[in-house]
Amino acid sequence: MIKLSRLLAIATVALSVNVQTSTADTSLSLFTEQYPPYSMTTTGQPFAHSGDEIDGLCPSIMKALFKKAGIDYQMRLRNWSYGQQRVQRRKDHGLFCAVRTAEREPMYQWVGPVTEMRGALFARPGSTIELKSLEDARRYRIGGYKGDYYADHLIKRGFNVNVAPSDTENPKRLQLGTIDLWISDALAGPYLAADLTDMGAIKNVLVYSVNPVYLAINPETDPSIVNKLQATLDAMRSSGELQALEQAYGM
Repeated sequence: MIKLSRLLAIATVALSVNVQTSTADTSLSLFTEQYPPYSMTTTGQPFAHSGDEIDGLCPSIMKALFKKAGIDYQMRLRNWSYGQQRVQRRKDHGLFCAVRTAEREPMYQWVGPVTEMRGALFARPGSTIELKSLEDARRYRIGGYKGDYYADHLIKRGFNVNVAPSDTENPKRLQLGTIDLWISDALAGPYLAADLTDMGAIKNVLVYSVNPVYLAINPETDPSIVNKLQATLDAMRSSGELQALEQAYGM
């Protein structure tokens, strides 16, 4: 007759094997946006259907992270708002690189920080606009895009923000003068403007925030996967691998 302690031990081993098998068999669908140098397509197209067509700091970190963690994934590049909706509704889906806010906190499980972004306001080349603080921007028309943390933050504070469906429209709007300022990331803004317009170097008039960014994962996803990704990311930071990737992209 098998003792109870022996049965419990067998059950524990079986459960452990099942959890490991479940984790190994799970594949995450990851979404990001066109936001160079953090994320961008290698083809020049606005969307990408596989990781081979996606480059940048955040995808480079994600590819290394999932490889080291031994977790399968698919990677796609879409509009940010589209990626948000997919990830919020579907298990085993993730979105990167996302700013972690109190409002977003219960919507996802979080892995990070992956890296950081810096909120900035840009003006046209040769603009006479000078800002000493964020409050000075209240008198101007500011361009943002749907679902973006920076745009949402200013809208909630009562700033005059005109939201476009995609951030790719804002450098052109800045050049045409339909907006006075464009809210973007301090590193990403100049990349996007140089790629989409011929107006020359845009003017960074104010860097006003530094925000850690994360991999945001649907809350119904197996927590053991999230824990494994977090532990692997922590090890990458301790080893200096994350810092090396950031330096390669000019951070």
